[in-house]
Amino acid sequence: MLPDLPVALAGLKELATDLRWTWSHAADALWQQVDAELWGKTENPYVLLQNVGHNQLQALADNPDFCHKLQEVLIERQDYLARCGWYGDSYPQASIRHIAFFSMEYGLGTALPFYAGGLGILSGDILKAASDLCIPLVGVGLLYHQGYFRQMIDADNRQHEIYTTYQPSMLPVRPVFTELGDWLQVKVDLPGRPLLLRVWVAQVGSVSLYLLDSNHPLNSPIDQGITSQLYGGGQELRFLQELVLGVGGWRALEALKVEIDVCHLNEGHAAFVILERTHSLMKATGLSFWPSLWINRAGTLFTTHTSVASAFDTYDAALIARYASPLIERLQIGEEELLGLGRKNPQDAREPFNLAWFSMRCSLFANGVSRKHGETSRDLFRELYPHWPVRDIPIGHITNGIHMPSWDSQWTDSLWTKAAGKERWKGDIDELASAINQISDQELWHCRNRQRQDLIEHVRKRHVRELSQRGADKLTLDRAERVLDPNILTLGFARRFTEYKRPGLLLMDLSRLAALLNHPVHPLQILIAGKAHARDSAGKAFVHDWAQFCQSPAAGNRVIFLEDYDITLAHDMVQGVDVWLNTPKPPWEACGTSGMKVLVNGGLNLSVLDGWWAQAYDNQYGWAICGDSDSDEDTSRALFELLETDVVPLFYQRNSAGVPGEWIARIRASMADLTPHFSSNRMLRDYIDQYYLKAAVAYQARLANRGQLATELREWEHTLQRYWCELRWGAKRVVPNPAGFTLEVDIYLDGLSPDLIEVQLYADAQIYADVQQKDAAEPECLIMKLLGYKRGAIDSYTYRTEVLTARPSDDYTPRAIPFHEHALTPQENCLISWWQSA
Repeated sequence: MLPDLPVALAGLKELATDLRWTWSHAADALWQQVDAELWGKTENPYVLLQNVGHNQLQALADNPDFCHKLQEVLIERQDYLARCGWYGDSYPQASIRHIAFFSMEYGLGTALPFYAGGLGILSGDILKAASDLCIPLVGVGLLYHQGYFRQMIDADNRQHEIYTTYQPSMLPVRPVFTELGDWLQVKVDLPGRPLLLRVWVAQVGSVSLYLLDSNHPLNSPIDQGITSQLYGGGQELRFLQELVLGVGGWRALEALKVEIDVCHLNEGHAAFVILERTHSLMKATGLSFWPSLWINRAGTLFTTHTSVASAFDTYDAALIARYASPLIERLQIGEEELLGLGRKNPQDAREPFNLAWFSMRCSLFANGVSRKHGETSRDLFRELYPHWPVRDIPIGHITNGIHMPSWDSQWTDSLWTKAAGKERWKGDIDELASAINQISDQELWHCRNRQRQDLIEHVRKRHVRELSQRGADKLTLDRAERVLDPNILTLGFARRFTEYKRPGLLLMDLSRLAALLNHPVHPLQILIAGKAHARDSAGKAFVHDWAQFCQSPAAGNRVIFLEDYDITLAHDMVQGVDVWLNTPKPPWEACGTSGMKVLVNGGLNLSVLDGWWAQAYDNQYGWAICGDSDSDEDTSRALFELLETDVVPLFYQRNSAGVPGEWIARIRASMADLTPHFSSNRMLRDYIDQYYLKAAVAYQARLANRGQLATELREWEHTLQRYWCELRWGAKRVVPNPAGFTLEVDIYLDGLSPDLIEVQLYADAQIYADVQQKDAAEPECLIMKLLGYKRGAIDSYTYRTEVLTARPSDDYTPRAIPFHEHALTPQENCLISWWQSA
């Protein structure tokens, strides 16, 4: 809770409780004037106001200049909130009421530390970009009492996990109250008792983030701990958190009367919102479960961030039965019907319930988070669509982007503002590439030097603090105050420490590493940071190895492992490093947004070709680590080769003005071409254009007239399921011609109307020896024309198509698939029948 403020300063509460201060610096000068020392230490207005003395506040209230500046900032905020923005200007007639974004974690800043890694940071950036673009989006998540662990490295270089308890009164959140003035609470039924959840809200510009908290005094002590730790505890606790997020989250939105057209599931964690929303639709329309699910599916988007099937959350049927039985009873379906939606084979009772399979089956749209991850995901989910080609698996991709105003430094913000103006990330970004080319080489190089210097200063302070907490002696602390050099090429590596991210590649050849660090003319310095999961022994071993190497003579003062990698350290690193290193084992990196954060700051990427870098890479932007991706030794050698022969020498090649011309050319190209494309501005606009608008239209159409269209679609589905197994193919006839051929085929439908299916002629993509041709090759799919009944046969029809091609007719195969103009195939009906010769 914030203290009572003098009337003249009441607006400070408004500013402090809006997390827009994490990216808008309009009020920075105000906070500096409130308390320069506190602001310098925290850069957190909410904490600052809780610790400022009454006399200081009264003095400010009596200061007309301060009050005038405060009013200017408040007016600026009001103008920001009142805008139509990009969305309103671009889609004035759009019918989306609200999009509900569900995520287990949100990384919005140091003031709300409810994130573990990239997934949470991405979620926070989505909310911020939605606010900037005026997209009608609300967030739903959990308010954790302890959040994710803090990392401590002991004197033996071992990681320890420390949990900090957060009091909601100390966080920039406030309770949500009902119209009667009561604190809003929602209930989720658990075996033998209700679970009461308190609802909070955090304001993120124009976007509201609703957070659920089980720490209710009427809950049992065990139930109060459900929202204690992010990803803490075992499988049962994780299941309960996901139940709270989905079921409780939807009930909170209903209680708030927020009208939702689209639910966006950020991973399968929020899958249970599908069931609760379907139940709401059953009550609203009077329909049973299956037609209501057809309505719900239309307004649901599932984004997967997972690259291997083993990483999906799965639960035993017994666990589902124990905790979801009240929900199953309300839905009026059988337990096996529900479990079947989360299995590859719905009839296989031995299969666990997979949240990813369930989310996929119950969403109209699904996407991966980079082009390569889209390909990986189609392969992962192909078993849900038996007999369909991998390219037809209904998963697209929208490459992640980051909220550039949250990650740029004060120096690059000034450069970008000079080139493109203060409003550059709030609308169209097509002109930003040309704008950055107005900046001179000298300005870019000066900016990079200032950022590197700031980074070194921050690292030294942090390093001294960490060492002093471990009981280091004065000599060690004195040395720590002088580590690193602001004029040396600085490489950063920071991420979750786990095997597939391969954080130990540079440690595989210590002699080559030492030679790079201690080169007499072209030295390299490295900053390392990252946490290993509490139960990841291999990841902890990597942490130990790096922390130990940093203390060796070979490291000198050129390598530092910084403990407790968090959003603050991430800001410092991405703003100051010259090169960002990323070494995952392909194709395990879904996207890898950390490298995007250096783009806006003039940093360059040195990465394996996986995730976003696989589609962004060009040698004018940075470097690709090649070699055998399955061999760590080979990848390590390739990495050293790049550093020794290209990256390091290029940095030190200076012209007569002392500027590394070729290095600056890469910075310019990377900033101009990649920064706009890998921004959350572009990402959110893609979500609007490719998914949100289409989902909202489909949802409203199926909901209209008490679900009339959804009832029709369920009957269509049921009819196809009944007759499909009786489809039989007849003769195929090919007549060649100079331009290609004509193909006819007969099919027996056993009473099924031909209006319910579509017959296509399909050919796989051609195989080319040339890589570029191979990548561009697409399969061919032609819709065949119904000629009519086959003469002399019952329920048999003939289809024909003309094919203009040089390919042989044997490359083409007829197939039959379900068809309805208001349904997506195979996403909503994966039946398929391929022609086979009798």
